[in-house]
Amino acid sequence: MSQIPTLDIQRFDNAASQADRDAFVAELGATYREWGFAGVRNHGIPQQLIDDAYRVFAEFFALPEEVKRKYHIEGGGGARGYTPFGIETAKGAQHYDLKEFWHIGREIPRDSRYADVMPPNVWPEEVPEFRDVGYRLYNALDALGSRMLSALALHIGLPEHYFADKTDQGNSILRPIHYPPITTPDVPNVRAGAHEDINLITLLVGASAEGLEVLSRKGEWIPYTAQADTIVVNIGDMLQRLTNHVYPSTTHRVVNPPGEKARQPRYSTPFFLHPNPDFVIDVLPSCITSDNPSRYPEPITAQGYLEERLREIKLK
Repeated sequence: MSQIPTLDIQRFDNAASQADRDAFVAELGATYREWGFAGVRNHGIPQQLIDDAYRVFAEFFALPEEVKRKYHIEGGGGARGYTPFGIETAKGAQHYDLKEFWHIGREIPRDSRYADVMPPNVWPEEVPEFRDVGYRLYNALDALGSRMLSALALHIGLPEHYFADKTDQGNSILRPIHYPPITTPDVPNVRAGAHEDINLITLLVGASAEGLEVLSRKGEWIPYTAQADTIVVNIGDMLQRLTNHVYPSTTHRVVNPPGEKARQPRYSTPFFLHPNPDFVIDVLPSCITSDNPSRYPEPITAQGYLEERLREIKLK
């Protein structure tokens, strides 16, 4: 594979035969083992919903700074609402990322056992459509993520719906991101420093501009700008740990574009799919072999792992 493949998920959802479905699962698994990334098309999420979401997200980020900061929750670790420019810093990086973002989380009953670690959403009153459009996109990506996890479960010898009751109350996050225009020459920061994602899988709705780069197994940075109808789905550290690195969580970054392109804003909307907070991340027996002994003898809860990582990237 010289480039990251894009697969048609209808071959899984509506396969003409079991052999076709099995072939999709095998190809998807091979793609993830090689890249940790895959493109997915024919995913069923309406383009109109995606367009509407980018429109309302851009409306919010265009608001005055003092208005946006009303929605920054001090001490909240960025779990909900607005995180201003200049805070998040990639693990081990010297300089903060050139971005601001918003977090939409799962709506759960406030008497849920997860209520203490999954706070209620806040919504910007200045952009009336934000709540409806944003949460519809959240639910659409959550459902697509579940389909992807079903295929991955089959690839590693688990029941198809293994992840269903482990992610149905997951602490998943939709993160609209705004990378402002870069007006200072030779700025040492990049839009997003080299990092791996924390969660099980990430679903990225087509970004408004190029800049995403993926580190190949050969150590080369590969530019990856997916087609407009493609959603990029990559492995996160939780799934890497759960599968004992059968699925690698691949390092990626968002670089600053050259010349005049740097003076254009960039918008991006990843969905970080998390397990339920009390899910125990313990290496799956099916992913332990004599050639690949367990790398993680100590299990950890999803919430414990999340908090550990948030401290590393300076959100907590």
